Amino acid sequence: MKNNPVIIDLKNISVSFDNQKILNNINLYIRDGEFITLLGPSGCGKTTTLRIIAGFLQQDSGDVIFEGKNINGVPAYKRQVNTIFQRYALFPHLNVYENIAFGLRLKKMKEKDIQQKVKEMLALVNLSGFGSRKIDSLSGGQQQRVAIARALAVEPRVVLLDEPLGALDLKLRKDMQVELKNIQQKLGITFIYVTHDQEEALSMSDTVVVMNNGEIQQIGTPLDVYNEPKNAFVADFIGESNILDGIMHEDFSVEFSSISFKCVDKGFKKDEPVDVVIRPEDIDVVAPDMGMLKGEVTSVTFKGVHYEIIVDIDGFKWMIQTTQKSEVGDVIGISIKPDEMHIMKKSEYSGLYGDYSSFSDEFDELSET
Repeated sequence: MKNNPVIIDLKNISVSFDNQKILNNINLYIRDGEFITLLGPSGCGKTTTLRIIAGFLQQDSGDVIFEGKNINGVPAYKRQVNTIFQRYALFPHLNVYENIAFGLRLKKMKEKDIQQKVKEMLALVNLSGFGSRKIDSLSGGQQQRVAIARALAVEPRVVLLDEPLGALDLKLRKDMQVELKNIQQKLGITFIYVTHDQEEALSMSDTVVVMNNGEIQQIGTPLDVYNEPKNAFVADFIGESNILDGIMHEDFSVEFSSISFKCVDKGFKKDEPVDVVIRPEDIDVVAPDMGMLKGEVTSVTFKGVHYEIIVDIDGFKWMIQTTQKSEVGDVIGISIKPDEMHIMKKSEYSGLYGDYSSFSDEFDELSET
């Protein structure tokens, strides 16, 4: 994938609506055959980015480069991209076959070739034999498959997917995640996917682009973004994170909770204030006298494969995910290996995330009412 040529290059893209900045100087390149996901909360600019690539929206400034050519101002229907929406936008008066054939007829393809192509597409999305079915007789998942088949039938260079699985129930959504990834790998087409679902982004993508407030926060593989978040927003948005104030006294030595710990990070200034990220699943529960830190359990939630425990350590509420059961009121110790700590530079998001006191406070408020 790293050696594939760049197919889309967004250069200094900015967009404002009603004097509000929606995209702020976005720079992003996408390689041919890549499955790239734009991930972030509502209003972060991910769908706007997709609409600019599609040609549905014109940026205020910056350039959209497609295979080395500037396509600013090129209308949507002339771009070699196709979009799949959450609302499938199928034609209810046409059957499955005619919905898939629609774009092929616009291209003036011969009827024999259309038949062959529709047959291929139905097989690709596991709907062989469904050609004569009416759209309103299909389930949501089947309608989504028709929408995918219709988008792919015209052989676009790039497929844009705007939260396409959002309307499906959880099990079907997970099934379709696997199927979409398989389809993308089989065809080798570039997929640009928009979602606010972190698990979806991590499980499907070659590359994840985390966005917030109209800016790109981090670009990387799912593994990089999860294990090496760039700032507190990324660490909090992707998975659960304990984020503590720390001081990097020197290479491989960080202080937090008034104790110095060995870590594997380096390259910070002497005594530089930092954010320390520790994932809940990376913490070992031990006897209080064996722990690096100890605290009182304030909440226990059974999650099926593990318990989610909130522990008060010197006023900071930690989240721990463990298979060991504890009771509220227990005093436990915690142990953290050096390579389970990730040190980040301070950012505008420092201090906004990472303490789980709201979990306990919510329970307290509920119990009082």
